[in-house]
Amino acid sequence: MRVERLGQDKIRIFLTFDDLSERGIEKEDMWRDIPKVHELFNDMMEQAYHELGFEVSGPVAVEVFALPAQGMVVIVTRGKTGAKAEKDEDDYDDDDMYELEVTLEESDLVIYSFRDFEHLVEAAHRINAFLINGGAAYFYQGKYYLVLEELDVDQERYQKLIAILSEYGEATPTTVYVLEEYGKVVFSDDAVKEICRHFR
Repeated sequence: MRVERLGQDKIRIFLTFDDLSERGIEKEDMWRDIPKVHELFNDMMEQAYHELGFEVSGPVAVEVFALPAQGMVVIVTRGKTGAKAEKDEDDYDDDDMYELEVTLEESDLVIYSFRDFEHLVEAAHRINAFLINGGAAYFYQGKYYLVLEELDVDQERYQKLIAILSEYGEATPTTVYVLEEYGKVVFSDDAVKEICRHFR
């Protein structure tokens, strides 16, 4: 589980599928109101408090982005304290400390980051045969990113492709929206095939 601050009232938490399976949570459980999901949320908030000093009370918006093969990105936004905060503290019970509003989005995007361009080039050459559409490549905060969408491959080839990408790079919680807004476009279209064409 990785926690990072996005703003004064907003944090991002990256959960791997290992983080979920250790707690016996399936991806589909994330938007169900069940005790182990509450427990996971409490663990996340505890880690956010210890690492970032991010404290939660009152209304909280939680956005969950499911990323294939990588895990989940959870964005937690503290709401502005309004009338509810003015209630007598005696009125609170444990469940009342924060109200969750959970939305879930599933992404078909596979996003990997690479420490240097050579790693991206090597990975591109190895996965080129798997792909019809070669995605986009970005440079952001000192790393190269490859964004692949709608992979039209069977499960076995998909797993192989992910295994190759994991050899050269790592799954990242950085979303495509961040890359589009703040990253520098290296190849906007058909990146894998373009990289293979221009670099050996």
